[in-house]
Amino acid sequence: MGTAACGCPAEQISALNPPIIYELNIQAKIPMLLLVTDTSGKHGSVALARAAEGAKPNQIHVIEEVPLAGGTFSAQLVPQIAELLAKHRFNKTDIGAFIVVSGPGSFTGLRVGLAAIKALAEILHKPIVPVSLLEVVAVAGAASGRVLAALDAGRNEVYVGEYELSAGNARLLNEQLLPVDEFFATARSATVLTLDEHLVAKAVGANLSLTRIEVPGAARVALVGWQKLQAGVSLTPDQLDANYIRRSDAEIFSKVKS
Repeated sequence: MGTAACGCPAEQISALNPPIIYELNIQAKIPMLLLVTDTSGKHGSVALARAAEGAKPNQIHVIEEVPLAGGTFSAQLVPQIAELLAKHRFNKTDIGAFIVVSGPGSFTGLRVGLAAIKALAEILHKPIVPVSLLEVVAVAGAASGRVLAALDAGRNEVYVGEYELSAGNARLLNEQLLPVDEFFATARSATVLTLDEHLVAKAVGANLSLTRIEVPGAARVALVGWQKLQAGVSLTPDQLDANYIRRSDAEIFSKVKS
């Protein structure tokens, strides 16, 4: 039995038959089926969502979202996609586009998840919309103006995304990895949103106020991705890459040795 780049059994991927060309018809008046995945954290999810063509960006319906247990993404992702499609009586060719959280987060989780979506998108000839988890956090706070989204990166560092929010849309200003102390200095002049309770606790110790929000689900990811898709933002499988922000240990140690 062969294995695809995502670590999934090869027949799970090859069983999906491709149409002839890449398809994306934003002008169509029929609902578009979106496959939404997130493997950036310790736990992940896969969902089916529906968006009506020509509809307002906030008109998204999540048909079903299924959690994925951490550490088993390679074994779960493709079978769960097949099960979701079958359960709701969809064919794989009904998928109009893939919306995927591209990072930042777990190197292994992102690599496995993105590889699976690349393979499926290549086979089905459908576009991929990458979504930054930092952007999802930023828009989930329903704020406006300059907003910082913060995620604990471990090693006393923080993933920080700076966005300008207006009418539910986010314009990226900067994404970077900062030491905690430098992040606190930057955060004093902005609205700051985070998913991490212990990051909030650290901020309190530094006399800084952070707003903690709930972990965004597939609906929020789908909304952000759908807005991008309507704006013409999509990638082919060979263009998709993970938004790690931090280099891997292998890259760091390789640089040191050289």
